[in-house]
Amino acid sequence: MSLSEIHGRLADTALYYMLIVSIWAFYRFFKRQSLDSSFWGALAIAELLLVAQLFIGIYLWTQGLRPPRTIHALYGFLIPVMIPGAYQYTRGRAGNPEFLVYATTTIITVGLIFRAIFTGEISI
Repeated sequence: MSLSEIHGRLADTALYYMLIVSIWAFYRFFKRQSLDSSFWGALAIAELLLVAQLFIGIYLWTQGLRPPRTIHALYGFLIPVMIPGAYQYTRGRAGNPEFLVYATTTIITVGLIFRAIFTGEISI
């Protein structure tokens, strides 16, 4: 399996993982729960996955394997800053209202990953 294929499959993994985290966040928001260590851990795993995806993408770019549309690179740099941006916005608070911020951030991230996948595909 080539590194390009790994990059593509990791994108699919990130899409499904972020969708699950988003559904979980909305569920916990509507149940009026606050953030706990299990959700922080899920966000940390998501961030590691997204950063790994970014580094693989940068490596592929430097090797000359570029996507057909350069907006794909913008998505690649924007997506990994979504979760830290939400953390900065909430200032690390862990109450119920902050769950809505994280739920919204993760569902937007799902949309961005979806777009990144389609802008990175090579037409045959």
